[in-house]
Amino acid sequence: MTVLDALQETLADEHAALYTYGVLGARTSQATSPALLETLTAGYRRHRARRDQLRLMVRDAGGDPVAAEVVYDLDGPLLRPAQIERAAADIEAGSVEVLLALVARSSGSVREWALTEATWSAMWQLQLGGTAETWPGAPELDGP
Repeated sequence: MTVLDALQETLADEHAALYTYGVLGARTSQATSPALLETLTAGYRRHRARRDQLRLMVRDAGGDPVAAEVVYDLDGPLLRPAQIERAAADIEAGSVEVLLALVARSSGSVREWALTEATWSAMWQLQLGGTAETWPGAPELDGP
């Protein structure tokens, strides 16, 4: 896999994250869960900025940025605040994995950017109630 392929894969993941964050935000009440809505909004904004940066990076690498899908499948019901928070934590866990794959396939400023973003997603996953992992994004390294 080339750096361009890894950038495209990461961009595709960001499209899905933005879609899901939008759905989660739409299913969150500002009146009853203002802190959760604020957290989701912050996550959405970070992923939107990440998506925009990835588009530029793909172009700089000589590619045409992959387009978003029309719709994405969401796992399970997302109606209660705890379910919404868990889904957002899952977005971040997935983002860490994809971003660390980009770290492994890149160098220089792309690698530095991807590592910064992976760190942010790992920390945001904790903010969303996720659990700390010894090797975020690489569960195969966590075994005995």
